[in-house]
Amino acid sequence: MQPRVTAILVARNGADYLERTLAALDRQTRRPDSTILTDDASADASASMLAQAGATTFVPMGGHRSFGSAVANAIQVAGPSGDDDNWLWLLAHDNAPAPGALAALLGAVEIAPSVAVAGPKLMRWQTSDVIESYGETITRFGASVSLVTGELDQAQHDRHNDMLGVAAGGMLVRERVWLELGGFDPALPSVDAALDFCIRVRLAGHRIVGVPDAKVASTGPAENFDRPDLSQRARNSLHRRAQLHRRLAYAPAAALPLHWLSLLPLAILRSIWHLIGKRPGLIPGEFAAAVAAAFDSGVPPARRALRRTRVLGWATIATLRLPPRETRELRANQRAILAAPVIYSEHAQEYTRPSFLSNGGAWAVLFAAAVGAVAFGSLFGAAAVSGGALAPLSRTAGELWANVGFGWRDIGGGFEGAADPFALVLALLGSLTFWAPSQSVVVLYFAALPLAALGAWWCAARFSERGWAPAIAAVLWSLAPPFLTALGGGHLGAVVAHLLLPWVVLTLVNAARSWAASAACALLFAATIAAAPSLAPALLLGWLAWMIARPKSIHRLIGIVIPAAVMFAPIAVQQVIRGNPLGLLADPGVPVIDGTASGWQLALGSPVNGYNGWSAVTASLGWHELSAPVVVASLLAPLAVLALLALFLPGSRRAVPAMVVALLGFATAVAAAHVHVTAVGEATTSVWPGAGLSLFWLGLIGAVAVALEALGRGVVIPALLVAAASAVLAGPLLAAPLLGTSAVAASSGRTLPAFVSAEAATDPRLGTLMISAQPGGSIAATLYRGQGSSLDTQSTLAATNPEATDAQVRLATLAGNLASKSGYDSAKELQELHIGFVLAPDATGVAATDVRKRAGEALDGNAELTAIGETSTGYLWRFDALTDTTPATGPGPMSSPLGVIVILTQSIVLIVTLLLAVPTGSRRRTRTSATGPSEPASTFEEDDNV
Repeated sequence: MQPRVTAILVARNGADYLERTLAALDRQTRRPDSTILTDDASADASASMLAQAGATTFVPMGGHRSFGSAVANAIQVAGPSGDDDNWLWLLAHDNAPAPGALAALLGAVEIAPSVAVAGPKLMRWQTSDVIESYGETITRFGASVSLVTGELDQAQHDRHNDMLGVAAGGMLVRERVWLELGGFDPALPSVDAALDFCIRVRLAGHRIVGVPDAKVASTGPAENFDRPDLSQRARNSLHRRAQLHRRLAYAPAAALPLHWLSLLPLAILRSIWHLIGKRPGLIPGEFAAAVAAAFDSGVPPARRALRRTRVLGWATIATLRLPPRETRELRANQRAILAAPVIYSEHAQEYTRPSFLSNGGAWAVLFAAAVGAVAFGSLFGAAAVSGGALAPLSRTAGELWANVGFGWRDIGGGFEGAADPFALVLALLGSLTFWAPSQSVVVLYFAALPLAALGAWWCAARFSERGWAPAIAAVLWSLAPPFLTALGGGHLGAVVAHLLLPWVVLTLVNAARSWAASAACALLFAATIAAAPSLAPALLLGWLAWMIARPKSIHRLIGIVIPAAVMFAPIAVQQVIRGNPLGLLADPGVPVIDGTASGWQLALGSPVNGYNGWSAVTASLGWHELSAPVVVASLLAPLAVLALLALFLPGSRRAVPAMVVALLGFATAVAAAHVHVTAVGEATTSVWPGAGLSLFWLGLIGAVAVALEALGRGVVIPALLVAAASAVLAGPLLAAPLLGTSAVAASSGRTLPAFVSAEAATDPRLGTLMISAQPGGSIAATLYRGQGSSLDTQSTLAATNPEATDAQVRLATLAGNLASKSGYDSAKELQELHIGFVLAPDATGVAATDVRKRAGEALDGNAELTAIGETSTGYLWRFDALTDTTPATGPGPMSSPLGVIVILTQSIVLIVTLLLAVPTGSRRRTRTSATGPSEPASTFEEDDNV
């Protein structure tokens, strides 16, 4: 008996495609016996075009339905034939069959009575020799997979015809089987509807084949029928929702609760995987799909329908699933296609940036390493580095991490508050040498210059094609006066900021087209501001300017500030509540007074008095005091000339932003020098301007690199001149550690006398009261716990507190009475505060010396104290009557609900950002050759999953 074919064509807003589809249907060599044309609530001319097509039946529909629902409605309106040899040929408005498509499909089913579904080879609508889809299957975990997509048709897949599923477009299905199975699942309006139907056909005991000779043009996947303008995010969400629906529909009854409970955990795990894969835009769809599946009312009907029609076990389709090995191979091929070079024109050439090894990068880093090894050779073998604004780190990694977050701070009399964000940076740094955290700072001092050179080279290479500019930038950045001054003064935060700034610029530029670069920039941005809070305004302006310049990439750029905001939020709230928002600009570390530099000194790159050490050099030579600024200005002249010249050379469009950065840096330094927020004894000190000068120096070096890049063959003499001048300029600063005139020096790691440290080893809460004479004739009282204050226990909240706390008033009262003869009961206070030692450092200046002498006499005359003697940090007295009482402390960072919330929130944000920053692969790009200056090289890869 001859098979009878009913063609069902469903259109929804497909007027642009219907003319070709209807014409192709009329040209079939084996024409359908009847045709049902149905319009699915189109808003264009689709309905009128179908009505005039001369179909056997025209079904206008009023409501919005899916493709499967429209087909079912068309069959119901036309009435099922009830004939076992009647076949349904399903077509959408964008499915234009080749003339022999139906004949080929019928030929395949006539020779195989067990076949209930036959699918054509879907070809691209515009390029008929490229396969859009041919065959569908599922992985071991139920994810749908298109076996062939986007391949040139060379008959390479024609021998594979036994399939688990085929696409809906062009599907030929036996009418009886369609009616028995109830057609497509209504809970799958578009995605996976045909695949699910084919799986149920297989489980009902029928076969499914693909017919390679039957070709049907198609505009894309099934979801295009409902919403042709779906984004990649929406498509992935639909596929995940369909997969979860099928999982719940197919699962055994006993496993259904487990699958239901796993929906949210799996969404979290898959979100982490999307972060690693640089697809953060897919995360909302994961949770939306999980929630939709959890409350999917279509699961019970789907389970009942499957139970009613299934006659075979799941093992019968196991061989048709895609094995894990083939799944990995298929996905690897897809990634290879995505990683193919991007060609911008027919005359494209591959771009390569300067080679690190052969274009001077390695030599610049080796030069910086040699200079650093000589300059800081006195630190070799040291357990720690201290002096100036630098103190040793805590003795264990556990103590470092305990000082992160929100909790009790053993400084300034003790208080509960947020840690400085820099404490996290110190915890990470100290953990690198977890057996002796302070040694990480020693290593950093030796590695600082080569690390600076490395960062500057990579940043400059991003904008260069020749080797001179990055190499000279590396030398200039590693020998920058504010950087060397920060190293000599122990300003570790400014040192870290200087090392990170080139990487911030590099990742910010590439963040416009890469999720990995965006996340890396977010981490570097947060670390830089944590190390040098005064840079926050300038960096935020740069971030805003880049978003304005790249409006199409705002979705990648806008999140860069989130980790920094989360890290600073707790301490910002406390400073605002105090009415001291400027306290957020305070430098982390030990507060010190470095002296205020004038505007001219800042312009010459010197963050402190002394013109980068040249004042001492010229004074030793007997020169006039004005000779130092003249010498420094002369040495800076080559750099200044090249930076200004860059504005008038080819490539000036890159020099202008660099000079703007320099201007922002100089403004930051000037403003910092005039903002006094930190108290040191009876005096106040300004924010360290060296961090702003590092940004100023970065902009100047960027402009110099642009100039050197534009000079071409004439670059040698200017490059060598500016490098030599920079090396001479840095001479006094590099010599200071060797001559012992630097503020920092090797340390044993102790901040208190050895006698105190020995006692504190068994009593970590033991207090030591330091009474320091001030130049103005007053005294300053500082309480240390255990073995002394470390760098990670410092707090800008304590250093910038505008009002004395009750604990500080109590401590000041005790110190004042101890330093003078009075009837005050000091023993009671010493006992309650658990203070076992009193330390009086030596003083300088007439007034301070007199105060120190009177305080010493009063302490010697105190019967409760026993003189220990002179130590390396001052004269020491002991309170012998101290018992084992322990002073009261506040909760630790994980002991209070607020501390737990702060730690968890910050940890989640940082971990998510870190996962997104992990690189997953790279791709090379090509571009057209140009006669003018070339575009920047591509360092990070553009994200393909948006």
